[in-house]
Amino acid sequence: MSDPILSISDLHISFHVRGGEVQAVRGVDLEINPGESVAIVGESGSGKSVTAQSILRLIPTPPGVYKKGSISFMGEDLLSKTEKEMESIRGKEIGMIFQDPMTSLNPTLTVGRQITEVLIKHQKMSASDATGRAVELLNLVGIPNAAERVKQFPHQFSGGMRQRVMIAIALACNPRLLIADEPTTALDVTIQAQIMTLMKDLQKKTGTSIILITHDLGIVADMCDRVVVMYAGKVVETGTKQEIFKNPQHPYTRGLLRSLPRLDQNKNEPLVPIIGTPPDMSSPPPGCAFCARCDEAMRICVDNDPATYTISETQTAKCWLHDAALKGGESA
Repeated sequence: MSDPILSISDLHISFHVRGGEVQAVRGVDLEINPGESVAIVGESGSGKSVTAQSILRLIPTPPGVYKKGSISFMGEDLLSKTEKEMESIRGKEIGMIFQDPMTSLNPTLTVGRQITEVLIKHQKMSASDATGRAVELLNLVGIPNAAERVKQFPHQFSGGMRQRVMIAIALACNPRLLIADEPTTALDVTIQAQIMTLMKDLQKKTGTSIILITHDLGIVADMCDRVVVMYAGKVVETGTKQEIFKNPQHPYTRGLLRSLPRLDQNKNEPLVPIIGTPPDMSSPPPGCAFCARCDEAMRICVDNDPATYTISETQTAKCWLHDAALKGGESA
């Protein structure tokens, strides 16, 4: 197998706020291979978006602090680069699609201007060549009458069309890595399906690696090769799509799957929610962060953080249930 295009090792990120230190990311390890689609899933506040934004060094410092760890892209440490060096990577080598296109697009500039800006800066195109490429990109992402619509402003587009514009901007320079941070959150189900189909088709054409940040496991099942499950700032399980959906090994992952409606489920059978709330990240628990909400918790879980156990060549789980010495241990 080829070397990973992105490698994150023991990443810790905190935010210093008036109430103290919020430990948003606590030791994340992650690898993305060329041409691979990887989903990062978990509840709100689990650290998904902070991890994604840290790759492009978009965490404001202060209040954010990169406390520990490394982020390596194409063999280069991104955390050691200057802001000017990062500007040559953002948009060119790594593209990003944000959650809400209406707050990400500039309402005072035409969509064509916002696409050509990337091309002129990174590809050194002339204004006329960049405009022609912008029309091609709008056609590529399925916007009709692209030659006319390139002259329009974001408010003249629907939500789904604005998200397509965001995808066009992110793909303008054929980046090696595309980060999609909940790209369909504000869209209705039909448009969601169209956007995800578009991203899959574009990946096949360009070979771009994709990191998809989402809480929608239905999208994950359709879109991704591998899944990373996060909880309370840590990776608690990783595996292929098939492993995560058919043989989840962490109680949190099983809880997420139980809370999803299924077509083969009896309509009178209620969904099973995960009781409780995530921990306060300004004072995270010393042991397993999921312990207070876990039906399978043991005494050791309260004060001792579990190691990451290897389940197979492609699957890991951060849970004491996989410790050989504790199997069958007494519940907490």
